[in-house]
Amino acid sequence: MIVFAAFMPHTPLLLESIGKENRRKLKKTLEAVRRVGEGLRQAAPDAVMVISAHPTRHADAFSISVHDPYRADLSRFGDLGTEASFQPDLRLIDGIQRRLRRDGLPLTLDTDPALDHGASVPLLALFAGGPAPKVVAVTYSGLDAKDHAAFGRALRDAIEAANERVAVIASGDLSHALDDRSPVPAVPEGKAFDDAVQRAVAGLSLSQLLSLDPRDVRAAEECAYRPLLILFGILDKIAAAPHVLAYEAPFGVGYLTADFTL
Repeated sequence: MIVFAAFMPHTPLLLESIGKENRRKLKKTLEAVRRVGEGLRQAAPDAVMVISAHPTRHADAFSISVHDPYRADLSRFGDLGTEASFQPDLRLIDGIQRRLRRDGLPLTLDTDPALDHGASVPLLALFAGGPAPKVVAVTYSGLDAKDHAAFGRALRDAIEAANERVAVIASGDLSHALDDRSPVPAVPEGKAFDDAVQRAVAGLSLSQLLSLDPRDVRAAEECAYRPLLILFGILDKIAAAPHVLAYEAPFGVGYLTADFTL
């Protein structure tokens, strides 16, 4: 059963080893992440499913990594000292892949030894200084928005069929094209995307996410849309109360944190 759900950024600046003095500008997000971690611990899950980008991503299939163990990898950000490993929930992964293949959904199993920052940052931020439950690392695909929502619904059915308490953490950063501090040139679609996503999350509205024009989503230069679609597919028809805990963009990239009371 699903016992907890949340969405959070995966900027490495959340981690002290990388963010250093920049963390002072992320106080709202850091407090929101602390609250997500507190709720996660109270939910006492047997496993946590992390939905984000990972080293292997396929154009026409979703992916789950089955490497044992997973290893956090922050080397692209100059952090060679952080060492952390996480155990995969192989039994849950097997149950998921069997159900999804039976339903004809495109899924591959990959064996990447490292989790990039899309999964490493949430796991390190949420379980700093404490043991983590087993992990299921899910990667989105290049398929369209409706396919991602359908994949989320199928994940929900597979999780509900398992005899485990499962927390779901979707992770991504919103627009990277908001203003002159952004890593890419600002465009009007950047702020429009962030505003639309905040409204959709506040209302837990999958239909609002699906109504976004794909051209506007691409122009926003984001990496949050497809993880959110999967998360909202998982939560579709589940009684959940959304709480937007923080939104800020001190470096020209939108960081949104939210949880969902089940």
